Amino acid sequence: MAINHRHAPFIFSLLAVLFASAMFSSRAQTVPDTRQRIVGQTPTPTLMPMPTPAPTPAPIVPGARQQTTMPVVVLPAVILTPGAAFNAAQQNGHLKFNLDWTFGGRAQRGWYLYTALINRETGTETSAGTPEFALAIARWQQANSFMPTGILDSETWYQMIAVWQSRRIKEEDRGEAVPWQLLTAPITDFYDPTRAPELLKVEKQTYAAYKRMVAAAAQDSALKLMVASNGEVSVTEKYLKIVSSFRSKDYQAQLRRQSPNAGRAGLAIKSPHFTGRALDLYVGGDPTDTHDFNRSIQVNTPVYKWLVKNAARFGFYPYYYEPWHWEYIPGILHVNSSPPTVIVAPRN
Repeated sequence: MAINHRHAPFIFSLLAVLFASAMFSSRAQTVPDTRQRIVGQTPTPTLMPMPTPAPTPAPIVPGARQQTTMPVVVLPAVILTPGAAFNAAQQNGHLKFNLDWTFGGRAQRGWYLYTALINRETGTETSAGTPEFALAIARWQQANSFMPTGILDSETWYQMIAVWQSRRIKEEDRGEAVPWQLLTAPITDFYDPTRAPELLKVEKQTYAAYKRMVAAAAQDSALKLMVASNGEVSVTEKYLKIVSSFRSKDYQAQLRRQSPNAGRAGLAIKSPHFTGRALDLYVGGDPTDTHDFNRSIQVNTPVYKWLVKNAARFGFYPYYYEPWHWEYIPGILHVNSSPPTVIVAPRN
C-alpha cells in the first residue's frame, strides 16, 4: 500500500516511539533484581520504626543505680541441629541435679533449686530435660557472648549467677540509712507479731513499692491468699509478710556474734539490710533456713513463683540463694527482650 507523503513524518514518529518502548521493556526484563530474597517468600518492605516516648524517670533513691539506655544489638540466629538439641536436653536433665559448684566456700550440687529464676531469665516455661529448654539456654548463651551449646554447664551457670548478682544493691551503696529515710511499718505487715518496734523500720519508697506489690498479689486468685473485705491481704495471711527489713550495723554485728560459723554464705558484713531497701518476705517453709530441703519447699510455692515473674515490675530483685530475700532497686528494670532467633536445622 502506498504511503501518502503527507503522512510520512507522523508514521515514522509513531514507529520510533514503539521501538523505544519495546527496547525499554526488554531491558527491564533483563536487569537482575539485586534485592535480597528468601526462597518461597516475597521481599518484605522496609518499615521505619515508630518513635517511642521517653521513659518516665524512676524515683531517685540514695545509693540506687540509675537506669541507663543500652544499645540494641541484633544477634544472628543460633542454629542447633535436632541431635544437638536432644543431646543438650539429656545433659541438662543430668546437670540439673548433679552439677558441682561452690558458693561461699560451700560445695553445691545441681541447679534444680533455681529453675524458676532460670526460666524467667531465659524466657521459657519448659522443663530442663527438653530440647525447648536447651534452645532457650542457647539463646541466653549467645546473648552473653558464650558458645550457644544449649547446655547449662558450670561456665554458663556462674555467668548467670553473676548477672543476677549484678542486679542487687552494690556493696559500696550499702551504707546505713539515716532516720529520715525510714518509716515504722505497722506490725500487721510483719511475719512475727511480737517483733520489737525498732525492727519494724523500712525505707519509705521501698515500703510504698512493697504495698503496691502485695496489693497486686492479692488480686491474683491463683495464689489463694486470704484477702480482707477491702481487697488487701488479710492480717492473718502469712505469705508475703515481712520477716526482716532494716537492720542497723550494730544489730547485724549482734546477729553475727550469735552465728559465728555463718561464714561468707551466712550473714553479710556489708548487708543490704543496712539500707532499709532489702526485705525478707515469707514465701513458705522455715522463713530463713538455707538448707536445701527448706529452700526446695520455698521455690515451689505459688507465691515465690509469682514474685520471680512479677517483682521486677515493682522494683524488687532477688538474691538468688535466698528465696525470701528481695531488694528494691527502682533505677533498673529487667525485662526479657526478644532473644535471638533459634533455628533447629533440618536433618540432611
